[in-house]
Amino acid sequence: MRETTRGTPATILTYLVVGVAALLFLAPFYVMLRAALMTGTQVTDPDWRWLPDPFTLQGFTDLFDDPSVPMAGALGNSFVIAIVTAPVSTLLGSMAGYALARISVPGRGVVMSFIVVTLMIPASATFVPTFVLVSAMGGVDTLWGVIVPGLFNAFSVLLFRNFYLKFPQEIEEAGRLDGLGHLGVYWRLALPNSGALLASLGALAFIESWNAFLWPLVIGQDPESWTAQIALSTFLTSQSINLPALFAGAVVTVLPLVAVFLFAQRYIVQGIAATGMKD
Repeated sequence: MRETTRGTPATILTYLVVGVAALLFLAPFYVMLRAALMTGTQVTDPDWRWLPDPFTLQGFTDLFDDPSVPMAGALGNSFVIAIVTAPVSTLLGSMAGYALARISVPGRGVVMSFIVVTLMIPASATFVPTFVLVSAMGGVDTLWGVIVPGLFNAFSVLLFRNFYLKFPQEIEEAGRLDGLGHLGVYWRLALPNSGALLASLGALAFIESWNAFLWPLVIGQDPESWTAQIALSTFLTSQSINLPALFAGAVVTVLPLVAVFLFAQRYIVQGIAATGMKD
C-alpha cells in the first residue's frame, strides 16, 4: 500500500515541486559562496562560471585584514548581543505571559491591552524617544545600549500567555499541594513544559537580534561597537567595492543563522503550534 502511494503521479509531482522550490531557495547561497571563492575579476566577468577557477580564499583574507573594518570584533559584538538577547528576552516574555495568564491581579486586562497596543505602534514612532532615553543613560557606543531596548518582546508575551492559558490546571494544583507558590509553579512546572516554545522563540529572537541593523548603527557610532551587519555594510559604502570580501562577509554572517535554523526548525513549528493547542 505504501509503495503504491509513493509511486502515484501526485506524489511524484509533489516531490518535483518541493525539489524545485528547494533549488530556488538554495540558489542565492550558492551564488554567494561561489563569488566569495572567486577573484574580483571573475566575479565581474560577463561570462558565467558555475565554479570558481581557480578557488581562492583571498576574499576571506581581505575581509579580516582590512584595517578600516574590524570584522572580527564586529562578529564578536554580534554574538554577545544575540546570545544575551535571545535567552533573556524569551525568559522575560515567558514570565510576563505566565503572570498574565495565571495570576489574578487587578488591572491584568489593562496591562494586556497596553501590550497589544504596543504591537500596533510602528517602530519608527518610538525610535527617537528610545534613542534619547538610552543616550541620556550613557548607552551610546555600548553593547548594553543595543541589547536593553530589545529585551521586551510583546509578541512573545502574547504567545506565552496563550500557551499558559491552555496549560493543565491539574499540574498547577498538584504543585500547590506540594507547597509551591506562583514562582515555584512557574519555575518548576510551567517553564520546563514550555521547552518547544522557548526554543522556537529563542531562535527567532537570536535571528532578529543578529540581523538588526538600524538601531545598532545609530547606537554604535564607534567602530569598536559595530556589529557584523554594520561592518558588512561598509564594504558597500566604500569608494572601491571589494566584491569577493563582500560576499565572504555575507557567508560568514549567514552561517550562524543557518546553524540556528537547522537546529531549531522543528522546535519553531512545534512551538508555534503549541500556542493554539486545545485542552
